[in-house]
Amino acid sequence: MKPTQHIIGATALALALGAAFGSAQADDKVKVGLMLPSTGTYAALGAAITNGFKQFVAENGGKLGGREVEYYAVDDESDPAKATENANKLVKRDKVDVLVGTVHSGVALAMAKVARDNKTLMIVPNAGADELTGPLCAPTLFRSSFTNWQPAYAMGKVAAEKGHKKVVTLTWKYAAGQQSTEGFKEAFEKAGGKVVKEMTLPFPNVEFQPFLTEIAALKPDAVYVFFAGAGAAKFVRDYQAAGLKASIPLYGAGFLTDGTLEAMGDAGKGLLTTLHYADGLDNKKDAAFRLNYAKTYKMQPDVYAVQGYDAAQLYQAGLAAAGGDPSKQEAVIKGMEAAKIDSPRGAFTLSKAHNPVQDIYLRQAEGTQNKVVSTAIKGLADPARGCKM
Repeated sequence: MKPTQHIIGATALALALGAAFGSAQADDKVKVGLMLPSTGTYAALGAAITNGFKQFVAENGGKLGGREVEYYAVDDESDPAKATENANKLVKRDKVDVLVGTVHSGVALAMAKVARDNKTLMIVPNAGADELTGPLCAPTLFRSSFTNWQPAYAMGKVAAEKGHKKVVTLTWKYAAGQQSTEGFKEAFEKAGGKVVKEMTLPFPNVEFQPFLTEIAALKPDAVYVFFAGAGAAKFVRDYQAAGLKASIPLYGAGFLTDGTLEAMGDAGKGLLTTLHYADGLDNKKDAAFRLNYAKTYKMQPDVYAVQGYDAAQLYQAGLAAAGGDPSKQEAVIKGMEAAKIDSPRGAFTLSKAHNPVQDIYLRQAEGTQNKVVSTAIKGLADPARGCKM
């Protein structure tokens, strides 16, 4: 071979290798699977979580771990019967690096099984089912939200501190409501109070009158409820119409008043609830987050947007620890486990079960806002009962 031929051949080889490398780099994106509701009752919640996640990515130049992000989205329709098939689309067909979802606990439980079976990383940005970071905990399963137990336990403590001795609880008969009332009862009775009656009605029944009549006859010191959405608004209006609000204080987990105060009108005024986020938190991160969110989406963020934002923050921490390589799953997991998340809700870390150890706030309803009153419990960790990790 002549020298010139050798040079040309080497140059051609280098160009070919460079082109191949460049192509590999172009395809080297982080694949994020968003399995959230985009239709039905929880569509607004799914949108808020998505908005929050994408806002964090945008604030980081459109990247996570230094890599561009490619999104794959599936509408879970809040339907547990379709959850396995939908999760498999993202995990097996699209081969996402991380599965993010969802709102509905029944759907999240099925998603978690698919994620575990396929060793896919999963971040739960809402569903509060205690089991996810309890008996169903796994090295690959993380949460950026809460357990049903956390805000409820905090309210049990608050009710006892207010001097109440006898309380009635009322909720829909489903996992979220029952786990919430159990959390309240645990803290309230530990402090010397007594839950004198535990009432339930089928989900999503909103015929509250028989229960209100019984509450009036029992004359408890207070009532604790777990309701959300339109049912929450109707319950609070009915509670006031029955003449109970003025004589028997009503308490609830924060979902009672989140997004429902406008529908409640005057009936919601002054209600006290507990949650891991509130209006009027005095921290710079929240101020910047709210400003950016309002500019981008032309609306105010809520707790769901915060949970989506923090899901992205949590994954970013993992990728940073793995040098930006999502395939180094063990390193990603270690990075997420060790992360301290600078959240709009206030900084939090993760428990051994991968659930946020976070402040729970006491909030009071004013107009359409849940204004922070105080920190009910600082750094509350879920007990993660049944987690063998």
